[in-house]
Amino acid sequence: MFAEPFVHPALLYRGDREYVAATTAFVRAGLALGEPVAVAVPAANLALIEAELGDDAKSVLLLNMQEAGRNPGRIIPAVLRDFADQHPGVHVRIIGEPIWAGRTDTEYGAAAQHEALINLAFAGRRVTILCPYDVVGLAPEVIQEAERTHPVMWDVRGEWPSADYAPELVISGHNRALQEPAEFVSLRFDRTNLSEARSLAAGQAALMGFSGDRLDDIRLTVAELGANSLDHGGGSGTVRIWVEDGRMVCEVSDSGHITDPLAGRRPVDPRHAGSRGLLIVNLLSDLVRVHTRAGATTIRAYFDLPS
Repeated sequence: MFAEPFVHPALLYRGDREYVAATTAFVRAGLALGEPVAVAVPAANLALIEAELGDDAKSVLLLNMQEAGRNPGRIIPAVLRDFADQHPGVHVRIIGEPIWAGRTDTEYGAAAQHEALINLAFAGRRVTILCPYDVVGLAPEVIQEAERTHPVMWDVRGEWPSADYAPELVISGHNRALQEPAEFVSLRFDRTNLSEARSLAAGQAALMGFSGDRLDDIRLTVAELGANSLDHGGGSGTVRIWVEDGRMVCEVSDSGHITDPLAGRRPVDPRHAGSRGLLIVNLLSDLVRVHTRAGATTIRAYFDLPS
Protein backbone atom coordinates (compact mmCIF):
# COMPACT_ATOMS: atom_id res chain seq x y z
CA MET A 1 0.00 0.00 0.00
CA PHE A 2 2.83 2.40 0.84
CA ALA A 3 5.61 3.07 -1.66
CA GLU A 4 7.94 4.89 0.76
CA PRO A 5 9.29 3.65 4.10
CA PHE A 6 7.88 6.70 5.89
CA VAL A 7 4.29 7.75 5.29
CA HIS A 8 2.58 10.72 6.95
CA PRO A 9 -1.11 11.00 6.01
CA ALA A 10 -3.64 13.46 7.39
CA LEU A 11 -7.06 11.97 8.09
CA LEU A 12 -9.86 14.48 7.48
CA TYR A 13 -12.89 13.33 9.45
CA ARG A 14 -16.40 14.56 10.17
CA GLY A 15 -17.93 13.31 13.38
CA ASP A 16 -17.25 10.42 15.73
CA ARG A 17 -18.46 7.72 13.36
CA GLU A 18 -15.97 8.58 10.62
CA TYR A 19 -13.23 9.07 13.19
CA VAL A 20 -13.69 5.72 14.90
CA ALA A 21 -14.12 3.77 11.65
CA ALA A 22 -10.94 5.14 10.07
CA THR A 23 -8.69 5.04 13.12
CA THR A 24 -9.66 1.57 14.30
CA ALA A 25 -9.33 0.17 10.76
CA PHE A 26 -5.81 1.62 10.67
CA VAL A 27 -4.99 0.07 14.04
CA ARG A 28 -6.40 -3.35 13.20
CA ALA A 29 -4.61 -3.44 9.85
CA GLY A 30 -1.34 -2.93 11.69
CA LEU A 31 -2.12 -5.57 14.32
CA ALA A 32 -3.02 -8.07 11.57
CA LEU A 33 0.45 -7.55 10.09
CA GLY A 34 2.13 -7.94 13.47
CA GLU A 35 3.19 -4.29 13.57
CA PRO A 36 3.66 -2.35 16.81
CA VAL A 37 0.86 0.23 17.10
CA ALA A 38 0.53 3.32 19.29
CA VAL A 39 -2.36 5.76 19.55
CA ALA A 40 -1.77 9.26 20.98
CA VAL A 41 -4.94 11.35 20.70
CA PRO A 42 -7.00 13.65 22.99
CA ALA A 43 -8.74 11.93 25.90
CA ALA A 44 -12.28 11.89 24.49
CA ASN A 45 -11.13 10.42 21.18
CA LEU A 46 -8.89 7.94 22.98
CA ALA A 47 -11.92 6.62 24.85
CA LEU A 48 -13.82 6.19 21.57
CA ILE A 49 -10.98 4.22 19.98
CA GLU A 50 -10.41 2.06 23.05
CA ALA A 51 -14.08 1.18 23.33
CA GLU A 52 -14.35 0.23 19.64
CA LEU A 53 -11.16 -1.87 19.71
CA GLY A 54 -12.35 -3.95 22.65
CA ASP A 55 -9.83 -6.68 23.45
CA ASP A 56 -7.57 -5.45 20.63
CA ALA A 57 -6.87 -2.34 22.72
CA LYS A 58 -4.69 -4.49 24.99
CA SER A 59 -2.21 -4.85 22.11
CA VAL A 60 -1.92 -1.10 21.50
CA LEU A 61 -0.05 1.61 23.39
CA LEU A 62 -2.72 4.18 24.28
CA LEU A 63 -1.65 7.72 25.24
CA ASN A 64 -3.63 10.84 26.09
CA MET A 65 -2.12 13.45 23.77
CA GLN A 66 -3.47 16.26 25.95
CA GLU A 67 -0.96 15.10 28.55
CA ALA A 68 1.85 13.47 26.56
CA GLY A 69 1.75 16.17 23.86
CA ARG A 70 0.65 19.16 25.89
CA ASN A 71 3.86 20.79 24.62
CA PRO A 72 4.07 19.99 20.89
CA GLY A 73 7.86 20.22 21.11
CA ARG A 74 7.83 17.13 23.31
CA ILE A 75 5.88 14.89 20.90
CA ILE A 76 8.65 13.85 18.50
CA PRO A 77 11.27 12.89 21.11
CA ALA A 78 9.03 11.66 23.95
CA VAL A 79 6.08 10.12 22.08
CA LEU A 80 6.77 9.28 18.44
CA ARG A 81 10.51 8.56 18.49
CA ASP A 82 10.27 6.96 21.91
CA PHE A 83 7.81 4.39 20.57
CA ALA A 84 9.42 3.89 17.16
CA ASP A 85 12.91 3.51 18.60
CA GLN A 86 11.69 0.67 20.83
CA HIS A 87 10.94 -1.35 17.68
CA PRO A 88 13.98 -1.14 15.39
CA GLY A 89 13.89 -3.00 12.10
CA VAL A 90 10.09 -3.33 11.85
CA HIS A 91 7.37 -1.17 10.42
CA VAL A 92 5.61 0.85 13.12
CA ARG A 93 2.16 2.46 13.05
CA ILE A 94 1.22 5.50 15.11
CA ILE A 95 -1.88 7.64 15.29
CA GLY A 96 -0.91 11.09 16.51
CA GLU A 97 -3.46 13.88 16.92
CA PRO A 98 -1.56 16.98 18.09
CA ILE A 99 -4.13 19.55 16.89
CA TRP A 100 -7.62 19.65 18.31
CA ALA A 101 -10.36 22.22 18.91
CA GLY A 102 -9.39 24.02 22.09
CA ARG A 103 -5.71 24.50 21.34
CA THR A 104 -4.87 28.17 21.89
CA ASP A 105 -3.41 30.25 19.08
CA THR A 106 -0.03 30.18 20.80
CA GLU A 107 -0.16 26.39 21.09
CA TYR A 108 -1.35 25.98 17.52
CA GLY A 109 1.74 27.60 16.00
CA ALA A 110 3.96 25.13 17.83
CA ALA A 111 1.71 22.20 16.88
CA ALA A 112 1.71 23.15 13.20
CA GLN A 113 5.51 23.36 13.20
CA HIS A 114 5.60 19.96 14.88
CA GLU A 115 3.50 18.44 12.10
CA ALA A 116 5.89 19.85 9.51
CA LEU A 117 8.97 18.65 11.38
CA ILE A 118 7.72 15.07 11.56
CA ASN A 119 8.63 14.79 7.89
CA LEU A 120 12.26 15.60 8.67
CA ALA A 121 12.44 13.54 11.84
CA PHE A 122 11.23 10.30 10.23
CA ALA A 123 12.49 10.56 6.64
CA GLY A 124 13.60 7.13 5.45
CA ARG A 125 12.23 5.25 8.46
CA ARG A 126 9.72 2.41 8.35
CA VAL A 127 6.98 4.31 10.13
CA THR A 128 3.47 5.44 9.27
CA ILE A 129 2.06 8.30 11.34
CA LEU A 130 -1.61 9.04 10.78
CA CYS A 131 -2.76 12.49 11.97
CA PRO A 132 -6.52 13.04 12.32
CA TYR A 133 -8.05 16.48 11.67
CA ASP A 134 -11.60 17.39 12.65
CA VAL A 135 -12.84 19.37 9.65
CA VAL A 136 -15.97 20.43 11.55
CA GLY A 137 -14.32 21.60 14.75
CA LEU A 138 -11.14 23.14 13.34
CA ALA A 139 -10.80 26.40 11.41
CA PRO A 140 -10.45 26.15 7.60
CA GLU A 141 -6.93 27.62 7.73
CA VAL A 142 -5.88 24.78 10.03
CA ILE A 143 -7.05 22.24 7.47
CA GLN A 144 -5.21 24.19 4.76
CA GLU A 145 -1.99 23.94 6.75
CA ALA A 146 -2.57 20.22 7.22
CA GLU A 147 -2.35 19.94 3.45
CA ARG A 148 1.05 21.66 3.60
CA THR A 149 2.43 19.45 6.38
CA HIS A 150 1.17 16.09 5.09
CA PRO A 151 2.17 14.62 1.72
CA VAL A 152 -0.89 12.35 1.71
CA MET A 153 -4.53 13.14 2.56
CA TRP A 154 -7.23 10.65 3.63
CA ASP A 155 -10.99 10.83 4.10
CA VAL A 156 -13.96 8.50 3.70
CA ARG A 157 -13.57 8.65 -0.10
CA GLY A 158 -10.01 7.37 -0.11
CA GLU A 159 -6.54 8.89 -0.31
CA TRP A 160 -4.77 11.35 -2.59
CA PRO A 161 -1.44 13.20 -2.72
CA SER A 162 -1.54 16.70 -1.28
CA ALA A 163 -1.11 19.28 -4.03
CA ASP A 164 -0.05 21.89 -1.45
CA TYR A 165 2.60 19.89 0.42
CA ALA A 166 5.26 22.39 1.55
CA PRO A 167 6.26 21.77 5.19
CA GLU A 168 9.10 24.28 5.06
CA LEU A 169 6.55 27.08 4.57
CA VAL A 170 4.79 26.10 7.77
CA ILE A 171 8.04 25.90 9.72
CA SER A 172 9.10 29.36 8.58
CA GLY A 173 5.60 30.83 8.70
CA HIS A 174 5.26 30.18 12.44
CA ASN A 175 8.81 31.30 13.19
CA ARG A 176 7.73 34.80 14.08
CA ALA A 177 7.88 37.17 17.00
CA LEU A 178 5.15 36.70 19.59
CA GLN A 179 3.11 39.43 21.25
CA GLU A 180 5.04 41.52 23.76
CA PRO A 181 4.01 41.27 27.43
CA ALA A 182 2.62 44.36 29.16
CA GLU A 183 4.53 43.76 32.41
CA PHE A 184 7.50 41.58 33.26
CA VAL A 185 10.58 41.28 35.43
CA SER A 186 13.91 40.93 33.67
CA LEU A 187 17.62 40.42 34.15
CA ARG A 188 20.57 40.74 31.79
CA PHE A 189 23.01 37.88 32.44
CA ASP A 190 26.41 36.59 31.37
CA ARG A 191 28.88 34.10 32.83
CA THR A 192 29.26 36.14 36.00
CA ASN A 193 25.61 36.05 37.12
CA LEU A 194 23.76 33.15 35.49
CA SER A 195 22.88 31.93 38.98
CA GLU A 196 20.94 35.18 39.49
CA ALA A 197 18.79 34.35 36.44
CA ARG A 198 17.96 30.96 37.94
CA SER A 199 17.18 32.55 41.29
CA LEU A 200 14.97 35.18 39.67
CA ALA A 201 12.93 32.50 37.92
CA ALA A 202 12.67 30.35 41.02
CA GLY A 203 11.67 33.31 43.18
CA GLN A 204 8.95 34.45 40.78
CA ALA A 205 7.70 30.87 40.40
CA ALA A 206 7.46 30.46 44.17
CA LEU A 207 5.42 33.66 44.40
CA MET A 208 3.05 32.19 41.79
CA GLY A 209 2.54 29.04 43.88
CA PHE A 210 4.98 26.62 42.27
CA SER A 211 6.75 24.24 44.63
CA GLY A 212 8.58 20.91 44.78
CA ASP A 213 9.50 19.21 41.51
CA ARG A 214 7.74 21.78 39.37
CA LEU A 215 9.74 24.57 40.94
CA ASP A 216 12.90 22.57 40.20
CA ASP A 217 11.73 22.15 36.57
CA ILE A 218 11.46 25.91 36.15
CA ARG A 219 14.84 26.52 37.72
CA LEU A 220 16.44 23.88 35.46
CA THR A 221 14.71 25.23 32.34
CA VAL A 222 16.09 28.73 32.86
CA ALA A 223 19.50 27.28 33.70
CA GLU A 224 19.57 25.29 30.44
CA LEU A 225 18.37 28.21 28.33
CA GLY A 226 20.90 30.49 30.00
CA ALA A 227 23.71 28.01 29.42
CA ASN A 228 22.76 27.84 25.75
CA SER A 229 23.00 31.63 25.56
CA LEU A 230 26.47 31.54 27.07
CA ASP A 231 27.68 28.76 24.76
CA HIS A 232 25.82 29.50 21.52
CA GLY A 233 24.17 32.90 21.87
CA GLY A 234 27.06 35.31 22.10
CA GLY A 235 28.00 34.76 25.73
CA SER A 236 25.12 36.68 27.31
CA GLY A 237 21.36 36.99 27.26
CA THR A 238 18.24 38.43 28.85
CA VAL A 239 15.66 36.58 30.91
CA ARG A 240 12.13 37.96 31.24
CA ILE A 241 9.31 36.49 33.32
CA TRP A 242 5.58 37.23 33.36
CA VAL A 243 2.13 35.64 33.58
CA GLU A 244 0.04 35.10 30.47
CA ASP A 245 -3.29 33.28 30.09
CA GLY A 246 -2.87 31.16 33.19
CA ARG A 247 0.78 30.34 32.59
CA MET A 248 4.12 31.53 33.85
CA VAL A 249 6.34 32.48 30.92
CA CYS A 250 10.13 32.28 31.14
CA GLU A 251 11.73 33.93 28.12
CA VAL A 252 15.42 33.92 27.30
CA SER A 253 16.75 35.93 24.35
CA ASP A 254 20.26 36.28 22.97
CA SER A 255 22.20 36.96 19.76
CA GLY A 256 22.43 33.35 18.60
CA HIS A 257 20.71 31.69 15.65
CA ILE A 258 19.21 28.18 15.72
CA THR A 259 19.70 26.78 12.22
CA ASP A 260 18.77 23.15 12.95
CA PRO A 261 14.96 22.87 12.69
CA LEU A 262 15.00 19.69 14.81
CA ALA A 263 17.04 21.20 17.64
CA GLY A 264 15.57 20.01 20.93
CA ARG A 265 13.44 17.31 19.28
CA ARG A 266 15.91 14.45 18.95
CA PRO A 267 16.19 11.91 21.75
CA VAL A 268 19.71 11.91 23.17
CA ASP A 269 21.51 8.76 24.25
CA PRO A 270 22.66 9.55 27.81
CA ARG A 271 25.88 7.64 27.09
CA HIS A 272 26.90 10.19 24.47
CA ALA A 273 28.26 13.62 25.22
CA GLY A 274 26.64 16.66 23.65
CA SER A 275 24.22 19.49 24.16
CA ARG A 276 20.71 18.54 25.21
CA GLY A 277 19.57 21.79 26.80
CA LEU A 278 16.70 22.55 24.43
CA LEU A 279 15.53 18.94 24.62
CA ILE A 280 15.34 19.24 28.41
CA VAL A 281 13.36 22.46 28.03
CA ASN A 282 10.88 20.74 25.71
CA LEU A 283 10.48 17.80 28.06
CA LEU A 284 9.87 19.93 31.14
CA SER A 285 7.70 22.76 29.79
CA ASP A 286 3.97 22.84 29.08
CA LEU A 287 4.66 24.81 25.89
CA VAL A 288 7.75 26.13 24.11
CA ARG A 289 7.81 28.74 21.37
CA VAL A 290 10.94 29.76 19.46
CA HIS A 291 11.61 32.77 17.25
CA THR A 292 15.04 32.63 15.64
CA ARG A 293 16.84 34.52 12.89
CA ALA A 294 20.38 35.58 12.13
CA GLY A 295 21.67 37.44 15.17
CA ALA A 296 18.67 36.95 17.44
CA THR A 297 16.87 34.06 19.13
CA THR A 298 14.03 34.22 21.65
CA ILE A 299 12.74 31.13 23.44
CA ARG A 300 9.66 31.16 25.64
CA ALA A 301 8.95 28.29 28.04
CA TYR A 302 5.43 28.22 29.47
CA PHE A 303 4.34 26.55 32.72
CA ASP A 304 0.71 26.10 33.74
CA LEU A 305 0.06 27.94 37.00
CA PRO A 306 -0.77 25.74 39.98
CA SER A 307 -4.52 25.38 40.42
